[in-house]
Amino acid sequence: MGKKLYIILISIIFMSYFSLSEDVNQCNFYPVKPKLPYYYGQFLIDRFEYILNKDNDFNYEMTAWYGGDYRRIWLELEGEHNFNKNLGKIENGDLLFGKLISPFWDIRAGIGYVSLYNGKVYNDKKMILIGFKGLAPYRFEIDTNLRLTDNGNVYGDFEAEYDLFISQRLVLQPRFDTTFSFKNIPNIDIYSGVNNFDFSLRLRYEFKREFAPYVGLNYSIKIGNARKASEENESLFIFTGIRAWF
Repeated sequence: MGKKLYIILISIIFMSYFSLSEDVNQCNFYPVKPKLPYYYGQFLIDRFEYILNKDNDFNYEMTAWYGGDYRRIWLELEGEHNFNKNLGKIENGDLLFGKLISPFWDIRAGIGYVSLYNGKVYNDKKMILIGFKGLAPYRFEIDTNLRLTDNGNVYGDFEAEYDLFISQRLVLQPRFDTTFSFKNIPNIDIYSGVNNFDFSLRLRYEFKREFAPYVGLNYSIKIGNARKASEENESLFIFTGIRAWF
């Protein structure tokens, strides 16, 4: 009995040796090629909305990015326009390079452009900026930046939003925005301290994940030095729009 077990053990070792040798030879004959990086992109129209008031106002926010899982190039545009008076503001026109620093956060840096215009006169600022974009606990999407203008002024912005799924297609999105500055920059309507608090709700219906019309309500209030410099300190309005991505 012991002799049979000994023969079986020797046979198993012998077979294992040649099996492993065969795998090694196959690996040498068919070497594993390094995986090439995969690049992809997205174009998102996050806000494309018409304000239901007599002023014929229009708001927009668009984002495009291209890259891999760890590094991406971002192009972002956000602003507002009044069709009756042909005036408006490009709040953010940013070209950024982002790098993933944790599973849910990117650090981003680049150049930016802001403009306050009335059809003939453009008051604008060019700047460099650095910021963070990602998901906070409980899936709050955060986007915050610190900006240094071409004449040395520093200001920042903060945005937070959350998607609450009422059903598979119906989504309620609360959103909060604010702007703060260390100095007055009156030619682009930014003043020292905290400038404003903007609260909005958007209820969208996703016919497809890529396309969703929505209606919403926005309340905005200016505070501090921005309130002193503004003729209209509070606003409440209803709007309708579409959200789409490709």
